[in-house]
Amino acid sequence: MSDTNEARLEQARREVPPRRLAKQIAIAGASCTVFGREGYARASVDALAAAAGVSTRTLYNHFPDGKAQLFRTVVDWTSAEVRDAQIGRITALLDPERPPRPADLERDLTALAHAFVSQMAEFPDHFALVRHIHAEADHVPGEVLAAWQAAGPEPVRRALADAMSGLARAGLLDLHGDPALAGSHFMALTSHAIVQLSHYGVLPLPPETTDHLVSGGVAAFLRAYRAG
Repeated sequence: MSDTNEARLEQARREVPPRRLAKQIAIAGASCTVFGREGYARASVDALAAAAGVSTRTLYNHFPDGKAQLFRTVVDWTSAEVRDAQIGRITALLDPERPPRPADLERDLTALAHAFVSQMAEFPDHFALVRHIHAEADHVPGEVLAAWQAAGPEPVRRALADAMSGLARAGLLDLHGDPALAGSHFMALTSHAIVQLSHYGVLPLPPETTDHLVSGGVAAFLRAYRAG
């Protein structure tokens, strides 16, 4: 993807002096921790600057729009990381060019659901931000919410819909004409309860509880969508 974090960083290295870029990365990294702990509304510019070990003047020198620009930078960066990881798992497990055998469909869907759920532990800072975004949607600037959707959730939804279409072409699923809705149902059935009960991974569930919820969600999905 042309908008991966690696591509962005490479472009920044060409356009921004090294010391300035290092300072921007340090400020954004410290801000990610503060936003994940305090949320958008409660995080002050003073607290963000203090966490990065810089003055507020230095912070504004690097991020002229202040808190909103920093939050968008952090959300864009972490969303791209999680997006690429999620799409990578979709491609690996549900490659339209190599669909699973009918007997392996439930196994592969279960593996994908577990991969998505496990990312709350792999990317805790990102999911702390997402938790706050949902809790503070009326306080987060609209353009930041839109940028978050465009950077992460929307590409993942499209990739999952494409994978569902591939399974339908292989005769494994009947999507009733709506692959995007099928993908949405898959995510809701396999991860929603886990996200809510664990508070986005803050309080991890016992493995046997996660296994039960994932397997039950996959079974419900297949009862609704398995072909034939």
